[in-house]
Amino acid sequence: GENVMKGYWKNEEATNEAIKDGWLYTSDMGSLDRDGFLFVLGRFKSLLIGSDGEKFSPEGIEESVVEKSGFIDEIVLINNQHPYTSAMIVINKATAKAYLKSNNLKPGSEGAKVLINKLKDEIDHFREGGAHSGMFPSRWLPATFSILDKPFTQDNRMMNASLKMVRNVILSHYSDRLDYMYTTEGKEVHNEKNYEALLKYLNE
Repeated sequence: GENVMKGYWKNEEATNEAIKDGWLYTSDMGSLDRDGFLFVLGRFKSLLIGSDGEKFSPEGIEESVVEKSGFIDEIVLINNQHPYTSAMIVINKATAKAYLKSNNLKPGSEGAKVLINKLKDEIDHFREGGAHSGMFPSRWLPATFSILDKPFTQDNRMMNASLKMVRNVILSHYSDRLDYMYTTEGKEVHNEKNYEALLKYLNE
C-alpha cells in the first residue's frame, strides 16, 4: 500500500524493480509452513555461489554461529564460485581475554595460537559429529577464516542504522584479506595475518 512507500525519489527504474502489480518486492527469501506462518530465510542479494554453481544464503549460518559462540561477535561468509567458503571474523574481546586468563595465558603468540584453535573449534561444532551438526551442509561452512582487528560499527560504515552488517562495504575494505584466504598460506588459519590482527585487537 501507499502507506509503505510510493516509490523511490526520482528513480523510476528502481521503483519499477521494487513495486510490481501493487506489491513491494523486498528481496527477502522465505517460506510458508502448513499453518501459514512465514519464515524469512535470507536475502536474494546476499546469496553465495559455490564452485559447483549451488546457491546458498549465508545469513542463517552467520546468525547461528554468533548465537551459539561466545567467542565470535560477527562473522561474514564469503563464496563467489570459489573452491571453498571462507569467513571474516570479529572476535568477542572480553570472552577471548577471559579465556586466556583462565588458562594462564597472555595475549602473545602462544595465546593467539590457542584462540585461533578455539575459533576453529567453534565453527567445527557445526560439522558432522559436532554439537550443532546437521544444521547446515558442511560444504557451506567456512574452510578458513580471517580474524579482523576492529569491530563493525556505524562509524566505519560496516554496520547500518539497524545494526546489520553492510556486506559490500566489509568485502571492499578487506579485499586484500579476502584474496589472501584463497592462497595456500591464507587457507591455513594459523597464518601471519591472523596472528597480527588478533594481537592488535586484544592489545588495544
